Amino acid sequence: EATASALLLRAGLALLAWPVYLLSFLGIWEPFCRKVFFPFFLEKISGVHDKKSKKYKQELFRNLPDFRGPSGELRLLEIGTGSGSNFQFYPAGCKVTCTDINPNFQEGLSRNMKKNQHLHYEQFLVAAGEDLRQVPSGSVDAVVCTLVLCSVQSVSSTLREVLRVLRPGGAFYFLEHVAAEHSSWTYFWQQVCYPTWKLVFAGCCLTRELWKNLEEAKFSELKIQHISVAMPWMPIEPHILGYGVK
Repeated sequence: EATASALLLRAGLALLAWPVYLLSFLGIWEPFCRKVFFPFFLEKISGVHDKKSKKYKQELFRNLPDFRGPSGELRLLEIGTGSGSNFQFYPAGCKVTCTDINPNFQEGLSRNMKKNQHLHYEQFLVAAGEDLRQVPSGSVDAVVCTLVLCSVQSVSSTLREVLRVLRPGGAFYFLEHVAAEHSSWTYFWQQVCYPTWKLVFAGCCLTRELWKNLEEAKFSELKIQHISVAMPWMPIEPHILGYGVK
Protein backbone atom coordinates (compact mmCIF):
# COMPACT_ATOMS: atom_id res chain seq x y z
CA GLU A 1 0.00 0.00 0.00
CA ALA A 2 2.64 2.54 1.01
CA THR A 3 5.24 3.57 -1.61
CA ALA A 4 9.00 3.05 -1.17
CA SER A 5 9.58 6.72 -0.28
CA ALA A 6 6.73 6.59 2.26
CA LEU A 7 8.27 3.47 3.82
CA LEU A 8 11.68 5.16 4.03
CA LEU A 9 10.22 8.23 5.74
CA ARG A 10 8.17 5.93 7.97
CA ALA A 11 11.40 4.25 9.13
CA GLY A 12 12.95 7.66 9.77
CA LEU A 13 9.97 8.71 11.88
CA ALA A 14 10.13 5.45 13.85
CA LEU A 15 13.81 6.18 14.51
CA LEU A 16 12.94 9.63 15.88
CA ALA A 17 10.27 8.06 18.09
CA TRP A 18 12.47 5.14 19.22
CA PRO A 19 12.06 5.90 22.96
CA VAL A 20 8.30 5.36 22.61
CA TYR A 21 8.85 2.10 20.70
CA LEU A 22 11.28 0.97 23.41
CA LEU A 23 8.86 1.84 26.23
CA SER A 24 6.12 0.08 24.31
CA PHE A 25 8.30 -3.03 23.96
CA LEU A 26 8.94 -2.93 27.72
CA GLY A 27 5.19 -2.63 28.39
CA ILE A 28 5.54 0.83 29.97
CA TRP A 29 4.18 3.12 27.24
CA GLU A 30 0.63 1.79 26.99
CA PRO A 31 -0.41 2.33 30.65
CA PHE A 32 1.44 5.69 30.76
CA CYS A 33 -0.24 6.77 27.54
CA ARG A 34 -3.69 5.76 28.79
CA LYS A 35 -3.39 7.38 32.22
CA VAL A 36 -1.23 10.45 31.63
CA PHE A 37 -0.16 11.30 28.10
CA PHE A 38 -3.32 10.71 26.09
CA PRO A 39 -5.79 12.52 28.43
CA PHE A 40 -3.34 15.45 28.67
CA PHE A 41 -2.62 15.58 24.96
CA LEU A 42 -6.22 15.02 23.94
CA GLU A 43 -7.37 17.92 26.07
CA LYS A 44 -4.82 20.21 24.37
CA ILE A 45 -5.61 19.03 20.85
CA SER A 46 -9.36 19.06 21.59
CA GLY A 47 -9.10 22.74 22.39
CA VAL A 48 -7.68 23.44 18.93
CA HIS A 49 -10.03 21.02 17.19
CA ASP A 50 -13.07 22.44 19.02
CA LYS A 51 -12.29 25.96 17.80
CA LYS A 52 -11.85 24.75 14.22
CA SER A 53 -14.92 22.52 14.22
CA LYS A 54 -17.29 24.62 16.36
CA LYS A 55 -19.40 25.92 13.46
CA TYR A 56 -19.67 22.39 12.03
CA LYS A 57 -20.77 20.96 15.38
CA GLN A 58 -23.36 23.70 15.92
CA GLU A 59 -24.79 22.89 12.50
CA LEU A 60 -24.56 19.11 13.04
CA PHE A 61 -26.32 19.05 16.42
CA ARG A 62 -28.93 21.68 15.56
CA ASN A 63 -31.66 19.11 14.84
CA LEU A 64 -30.98 16.93 17.92
CA PRO A 65 -34.29 18.05 19.55
CA ASP A 66 -36.16 16.53 16.56
CA PHE A 67 -35.23 13.08 17.86
CA ARG A 68 -36.87 13.43 21.27
CA GLY A 69 -38.65 10.27 22.32
CA PRO A 70 -42.44 9.88 22.65
CA SER A 71 -42.18 11.13 26.26
CA GLY A 72 -40.70 14.42 25.05
CA GLU A 73 -37.34 13.62 26.65
CA LEU A 74 -34.09 13.34 24.72
CA ARG A 75 -31.98 10.44 26.00
CA LEU A 76 -28.50 10.72 24.56
CA LEU A 77 -25.57 8.32 24.79
CA GLU A 78 -22.08 9.51 23.93
CA ILE A 79 -19.41 7.00 22.93
CA GLY A 80 -15.88 8.09 23.84
CA THR A 81 -16.98 11.12 25.83
CA GLY A 82 -13.40 11.99 26.82
CA SER A 83 -13.49 15.26 28.72
CA GLY A 84 -16.97 16.18 27.44
CA SER A 85 -16.21 18.82 24.82
CA ASN A 86 -19.56 18.15 23.07
CA PHE A 87 -21.77 18.97 26.09
CA GLN A 88 -22.12 22.63 25.09
CA PHE A 89 -23.92 21.60 21.88
CA TYR A 90 -26.62 19.44 23.50
CA PRO A 91 -30.10 20.89 24.07
CA ALA A 92 -31.25 21.89 27.57
CA GLY A 93 -32.80 19.09 29.63
CA CYS A 94 -31.09 16.39 27.57
CA LYS A 95 -30.35 13.22 29.60
CA VAL A 96 -26.75 12.21 28.93
CA THR A 97 -25.06 8.85 29.47
CA CYS A 98 -21.29 9.11 29.06
CA THR A 99 -19.16 6.16 28.01
CA ASP A 100 -15.42 5.88 27.48
CA ILE A 101 -13.01 2.97 27.37
CA ASN A 102 -10.53 5.16 29.26
CA PRO A 103 -11.62 6.31 32.75
CA ASN A 104 -8.75 8.80 33.06
CA PHE A 105 -10.52 11.91 31.75
CA GLN A 106 -12.28 12.68 35.04
CA GLU A 107 -10.66 16.08 35.61
CA GLY A 108 -11.66 17.60 32.27
CA LEU A 109 -15.00 15.80 32.41
CA SER A 110 -16.09 17.25 35.76
CA ARG A 111 -14.93 20.70 34.61
CA ASN A 112 -17.16 20.45 31.51
CA MET A 113 -20.07 19.07 33.55
CA LYS A 114 -19.90 22.11 35.87
CA LYS A 115 -19.83 24.39 32.82
CA ASN A 116 -22.85 22.71 31.24
CA GLN A 117 -25.51 22.47 33.92
CA HIS A 118 -28.30 22.66 31.34
CA LEU A 119 -27.93 18.86 30.97
CA HIS A 120 -28.90 15.92 33.20
CA TYR A 121 -25.95 13.52 33.58
CA GLU A 122 -27.35 10.04 34.06
CA GLN A 123 -24.26 7.85 34.40
CA PHE A 124 -20.66 7.28 33.34
CA LEU A 125 -19.84 3.82 31.99
CA VAL A 126 -16.34 2.52 31.34
CA ALA A 127 -17.08 0.68 28.10
CA ALA A 128 -15.70 0.17 24.60
CA GLY A 129 -17.82 1.22 21.63
CA GLU A 130 -17.95 -2.41 20.50
CA ASP A 131 -19.40 -3.58 23.80
CA LEU A 132 -22.18 -1.45 25.28
CA ARG A 133 -23.86 -4.40 27.02
CA GLN A 134 -24.62 -2.18 30.05
CA VAL A 135 -27.00 -0.16 27.85
CA PRO A 136 -30.37 -1.83 27.13
CA SER A 137 -31.45 -2.29 23.50
CA GLY A 138 -33.62 0.48 22.05
CA SER A 139 -33.16 2.65 25.14
CA VAL A 140 -31.72 5.88 23.69
CA ASP A 141 -32.95 8.51 21.22
CA ALA A 142 -29.52 9.64 20.00
CA VAL A 143 -25.96 8.34 20.01
CA VAL A 144 -23.05 10.73 19.48
CA CYS A 145 -19.51 9.82 18.51
CA THR A 146 -16.82 12.38 17.60
CA LEU A 147 -13.18 11.49 16.84
CA VAL A 148 -13.68 7.99 18.24
CA LEU A 149 -14.22 5.61 15.29
CA CYS A 150 -10.57 6.15 14.32
CA SER A 151 -9.45 4.17 17.36
CA VAL A 152 -12.11 1.53 18.08
CA GLN A 153 -10.98 -2.07 17.53
CA SER A 154 -13.84 -2.74 15.12
CA VAL A 155 -15.88 -0.04 13.38
CA SER A 156 -18.57 -2.47 12.18
CA SER A 157 -19.11 -3.95 15.69
CA THR A 158 -19.35 -0.42 17.12
CA LEU A 159 -21.98 0.56 14.55
CA ARG A 160 -23.90 -2.65 15.31
CA GLU A 161 -23.97 -1.66 18.99
CA VAL A 162 -25.07 1.87 18.05
CA LEU A 163 -28.02 0.47 16.09
CA ARG A 164 -28.88 -1.92 18.92
CA VAL A 165 -29.08 0.74 21.65
CA LEU A 166 -30.98 3.26 19.49
CA ARG A 167 -34.77 3.15 19.48
CA PRO A 168 -36.36 2.87 16.00
CA GLY A 169 -36.35 6.39 14.53
CA GLY A 170 -33.39 7.42 16.74
CA ALA A 171 -30.27 8.98 15.25
CA PHE A 172 -26.50 8.44 15.30
CA TYR A 173 -24.37 11.61 15.00
CA PHE A 174 -20.73 11.49 13.94
CA LEU A 175 -17.77 13.76 13.20
CA GLU A 176 -14.60 11.83 12.39
CA HIS A 177 -11.27 12.31 10.67
CA VAL A 178 -10.77 9.95 7.71
CA ALA A 179 -8.33 8.86 5.01
CA ALA A 180 -7.48 11.53 2.45
CA GLU A 181 -7.90 11.18 -1.30
CA HIS A 182 -5.35 8.51 -2.34
CA SER A 183 -3.59 10.70 -4.89
CA SER A 184 -3.07 13.57 -2.41
CA TRP A 185 -0.03 14.64 -0.40
CA THR A 186 -2.11 14.40 2.77
CA TYR A 187 -2.64 10.69 2.09
CA PHE A 188 1.11 10.27 1.47
CA TRP A 189 1.83 11.78 4.90
CA GLN A 190 -0.90 9.68 6.50
CA GLN A 191 0.95 6.63 5.13
CA VAL A 192 4.26 7.89 6.51
CA CYS A 193 2.93 8.70 10.00
CA TYR A 194 0.54 5.73 10.34
CA PRO A 195 2.49 3.23 12.57
CA THR A 196 4.13 5.80 14.85
CA TRP A 197 0.95 7.86 15.13
CA LYS A 198 -1.07 4.77 16.03
CA LEU A 199 1.40 3.83 18.75
CA VAL A 200 1.76 7.32 20.23
CA PHE A 201 -1.94 8.22 20.11
CA ALA A 202 -3.57 5.18 21.71
CA GLY A 203 -4.50 3.22 18.58
CA CYS A 204 -5.72 6.11 16.40
CA CYS A 205 -5.77 5.02 12.71
CA LEU A 206 -5.18 7.71 10.10
CA THR A 207 -6.40 5.89 7.00
CA ARG A 208 -9.87 4.58 7.80
CA GLU A 209 -12.47 5.19 5.09
CA LEU A 210 -15.28 5.42 7.63
CA TRP A 211 -17.91 6.58 5.14
CA LYS A 212 -17.79 3.04 3.68
CA ASN A 213 -18.52 1.46 7.09
CA LEU A 214 -21.42 3.88 7.60
CA GLU A 215 -22.84 3.09 4.17
CA GLU A 216 -22.62 -0.65 4.93
CA ALA A 217 -24.39 -0.28 8.32
CA LYS A 218 -28.16 -0.66 8.29
CA PHE A 219 -29.33 2.96 8.65
CA SER A 220 -32.69 3.75 7.06
CA GLU A 221 -31.43 7.23 6.19
CA LEU A 222 -27.83 8.50 6.11
CA LYS A 223 -26.47 12.00 5.59
CA ILE A 224 -22.69 12.31 5.16
CA GLN A 225 -20.74 15.44 4.37
CA HIS A 226 -16.99 15.50 3.58
CA ILE A 227 -15.27 18.54 5.10
CA SER A 228 -11.77 19.78 5.79
CA VAL A 229 -10.73 20.82 9.31
CA ALA A 230 -7.32 22.51 9.13
CA MET A 231 -5.14 21.09 11.91
CA PRO A 232 -1.62 22.58 11.74
CA TRP A 233 1.14 19.96 11.32
CA MET A 234 -1.30 17.08 11.67
CA PRO A 235 -2.32 14.57 8.99
CA ILE A 236 -5.97 14.61 10.08
CA GLU A 237 -7.45 17.33 7.86
CA PRO A 238 -10.12 15.33 5.95
CA HIS A 239 -13.25 14.73 8.05
CA ILE A 240 -16.76 13.42 7.59
CA LEU A 241 -19.79 14.50 9.57
CA GLY A 242 -23.48 13.74 9.51
CA TYR A 243 -26.09 11.48 11.02
CA GLY A 244 -27.84 8.19 10.34
CA VAL A 245 -31.39 7.28 11.36
CA LYS A 246 -32.29 3.80 12.58
